[in-house]
Amino acid sequence: MASEDAVENRPRETGATADGAGAAGAGGEAGAAEALDPKIAAAVAAAEAAGPANGETVRIDSWIWAVRLIKTRSLGATACRGGHVHVNGERVKPAYSVRVGDEVRVRQEGRERVVIVKRLIRKRVGAPVAAQCYIDNSPPPPPRDIVAPAGVRDRGAGRPTKRDRRELERLRSMGGLGFGGRPEGK
Repeated sequence: MASEDAVENRPRETGATADGAGAAGAGGEAGAAEALDPKIAAAVAAAEAAGPANGETVRIDSWIWAVRLIKTRSLGATACRGGHVHVNGERVKPAYSVRVGDEVRVRQEGRERVVIVKRLIRKRVGAPVAAQCYIDNSPPPPPRDIVAPAGVRDRGAGRPTKRDRRELERLRSMGGLGFGGRPEGK
């Protein structure tokens, strides 16, 4: 009976591959990963071994932390509670069970990440392995404005002169500060 259960559960585990092709597709992916880098292939195998077993699910806060979309699991739970995490277009709570094929949207720091779940993992893994657990459909990040920070002096330039200090105060006053470098109205 135990051997029948193992045989029955085997297609489910391999069916949860990235392309859903079953055992033949899983073997082909592992072969391709090993051809690229044996360390990554070993890490992928370890991540799959640490994944959920036999129909178990993974919480969304845990998954977005494990694939490195969020720095900590508690930040992932906070993002879910704050409405910054959507699965298939709906806001979710931290305990929501994510499945292979779900579209996950995470909004953080003015940027939205859109990923499709390829593989379920529970434990945090390295960045190369984490990237193989999802398909990234995110829009490109906004360009960073290249602006010299105001009030930064070159190292070794010495103490600022009276003229330099006036220029620094003038720059600071442009940023909403009033006379003398103090906020306006105070």
